[in-house]
Amino acid sequence: MAEIFLKDVSKRFGKTLAVDRVTFEAEDKELVVLVGPSGCGKTTTLRMIAGLEDVTGGEIYIGSRLVNQLAPKDRNIAMVFQNYALYPYFNVYKNMAFGLKLRKYDKDEIKKRVENAAKILELTDLLDRKPAQLSGGQRQRVAMGRAIVRDPEVFLFDEPLSNLDAKLRVQMRAEIIKLHARLEKTIIYVTHDQVEAMTLADRIVVMNHGRILQDGRPMNVYNNPKNVFVAGFIGSPSMNFIPGRVIEHFSELGVDLGPVKLQIPESLKGRYIKWKDKEVILGIRPEHIYGGNFKKDSERKCSFRGPIEVIEPMGSETLIFTRIGTHEAIAKVGPDIVASPNKEMLFTVNMNKMHLFDPVSENVI
Repeated sequence: MAEIFLKDVSKRFGKTLAVDRVTFEAEDKELVVLVGPSGCGKTTTLRMIAGLEDVTGGEIYIGSRLVNQLAPKDRNIAMVFQNYALYPYFNVYKNMAFGLKLRKYDKDEIKKRVENAAKILELTDLLDRKPAQLSGGQRQRVAMGRAIVRDPEVFLFDEPLSNLDAKLRVQMRAEIIKLHARLEKTIIYVTHDQVEAMTLADRIVVMNHGRILQDGRPMNVYNNPKNVFVAGFIGSPSMNFIPGRVIEHFSELGVDLGPVKLQIPESLKGRYIKWKDKEVILGIRPEHIYGGNFKKDSERKCSFRGPIEVIEPMGSETLIFTRIGTHEAIAKVGPDIVASPNKEMLFTVNMNKMHLFDPVSENVI
């Protein structure tokens, strides 16, 4: 069993607290993604798991072993780096075999492991080539192969796709998902790309300023963010945030956004009535702002007219930049919606999908 458990793990670089009492668990054979902006502490956390950085405080367990004092070579982990770290004068076979040679494996075992990894990663026809003769995606597969041949308990990936172009990243994400299913190993994967996190992870851990802000299944984090940061970081385009005030009018609860007032559904009234006459932040995802005439009369009180400032056709969908009152908002609509810049358009907000946040704590209400 290769569970990974971090308990109150911290890391200081001088006076700078890079990782602040991080606690999370990756279950056996689970793919957990640490995601957050640059400098949030995710790579430092990964390097502490690998043993490449000392732990300032807390405990790290791999399986049942406390590994704080174990050297990297004794942790039975393999790490795949962002920059591939291949030996330029070795061919693919020698790059993948090098670590095994250092560990004194016999030639037959090395050959067996390298050929098996090459087959898994579709590198069999490339074993005689040197890194300079490979594409970025092929080089990354070689780096992954070098990790696979070691047959570790745990794989650690440090932003392995960030040097690839957009099309290759999509292809390599699929490769990593298939690899995880085939190897049935525990994987900790670090990225700043929330699309990567959503598509790859069994579970995501959202970090900022060295702390874990939320962890859970990707769609649960997406649909139920705990605070403004998570709501804005997970999802593309980002969630719209508009400051407003909860109001009650003729027993109907709503959010006053200045010139625009949107009704809160009756089913949510009990949850938000205690915020009556208080300031809030309304969060609504672009896909929950619909363009065109509303389909039900009940949607009339959840609609507004907004200027069309920018149109971004994306093929299967269109992004429309508009305004709710004085605040910019993005609507994600179908490609069949007819829109023209510098004109007004009727939009309807699905208030059943809204989130309200406390403007002081920025936590969800």
